[in-house]
Amino acid sequence: MKYIQVLLSLLVPFAASAEVKPVVERSPVFRFKSIPAPSSSDAATQAKFTVVDGQPDGNGGGLVQLNDGKAPAGEDQPRANFFFSAGTDGGRIAADLGRLVDIKEINTFSIHRDTRAPQVYEVYGRAEVAPEVTSKKGTDPVQAGWKLIAKVDTRAQDEEPGGAHGVSIANAASTIGKYRHLLFDISRTESEDAFGNTFFSEIDVVDATAPAIARSETPAVSEPRIIEAAGGQYRFILDTSSAPDLAEWAEKELGPVVQKWYPTIVGMLPSPGYDAPKRVMITFTDELGGTPAAAAGSKVMCNTEWFRKNLTGEARGAVVHELVHVVQQYGRGRRNRESKPTPGWITEGIPDYIRWFLYEPETRGAEINKRNLADARYDASYRVTGNFLNWVLATYDKEIITKLNAAAREGRYEEELWKKLTGKTVQELGDEWKQGHVTRLAATTGEKQPVN
Repeated sequence: MKYIQVLLSLLVPFAASAEVKPVVERSPVFRFKSIPAPSSSDAATQAKFTVVDGQPDGNGGGLVQLNDGKAPAGEDQPRANFFFSAGTDGGRIAADLGRLVDIKEINTFSIHRDTRAPQVYEVYGRAEVAPEVTSKKGTDPVQAGWKLIAKVDTRAQDEEPGGAHGVSIANAASTIGKYRHLLFDISRTESEDAFGNTFFSEIDVVDATAPAIARSETPAVSEPRIIEAAGGQYRFILDTSSAPDLAEWAEKELGPVVQKWYPTIVGMLPSPGYDAPKRVMITFTDELGGTPAAAAGSKVMCNTEWFRKNLTGEARGAVVHELVHVVQQYGRGRRNRESKPTPGWITEGIPDYIRWFLYEPETRGAEINKRNLADARYDASYRVTGNFLNWVLATYDKEIITKLNAAAREGRYEEELWKKLTGKTVQELGDEWKQGHVTRLAATTGEKQPVN
């Protein structure tokens, strides 16, 4: 199956000239259909890049990443990209090519698993030496003598933001123009959280008069598996490019679980006006350290080494847990100006309730026993909270999970909600739940169990 690639024409109608048009291409991995790979011998290779406004993020790899001719191998490699600091609205980067260049193309590349993947910028050019003051944010580059070359916005309303984004700015009839200096006025891609500044991987400038330039080799990848669920309503991309040995397992063993349980989870966790992500990326990666799996937006990341060791054990259940996070989308609650943060034990307890009590109850993975009773608290998170939620559901309110989820997604979770739904505070419920386990274990073992 070919890579899913969306070749888009210019996403904004304005350009400096009717002939200069950016072409945007997106792909799940860093390989494009028509946009060439980053170059290690283009006119920008020896250029001097300077941040003239904005704060570079210290977690990034610095400006050197913009003209090293290399493409990151994965979606979350901060050190292989340049980006501005979290919480800021982009910045401006100047490039001095060192000489006057008749520019054929300006190509820009970015990659991330979420909203740091799209590119939103304007690029300007000057032939003569450019005073640095004219490059500052808040000044109009055109009024200061710069010429607008193009505006770029790779965001798409009907697509998830993550993946690799490539942009090629060119003039079909001629060249872009002769410039020595370029100015990139970069904006963040979203303002709902602090992480909207693009991971820029490379900026190439192609000289129309130079010999053919060298292209870097893109990382070797295996084609992702594409599976669908609910009659094509949901699409899942299984990316095992970093772990080809897991490709067959992902397709034959994990795929059916995802196809069945993602629509099930969506049905369990509704709220008015909300549609769960319809395109989900499941990627195997070596970038998670000791974390087995994680989710961000519509992406699920699986720790390659951990999964290799747990294919016949907890691997599939771990993905079910992360799929719940994809459906939860509690970050939407921040749109409510009066929103209250949802505690982490709720955020993690609901996925573990679904995992341990619905997906794999036979494993008894969330059981309270003699070994963990002393430390069992309703807000202990993960499987312990999952046990507590299962008890509240069975004892007081069969719809407690749906109601808690809707409140969290809408930014209106508060402790008083427990009293409204069950008639008791969450602390009272927690005490009753734990005392029930104490009584049960004492009856089973004949031993008196301590209560903390």
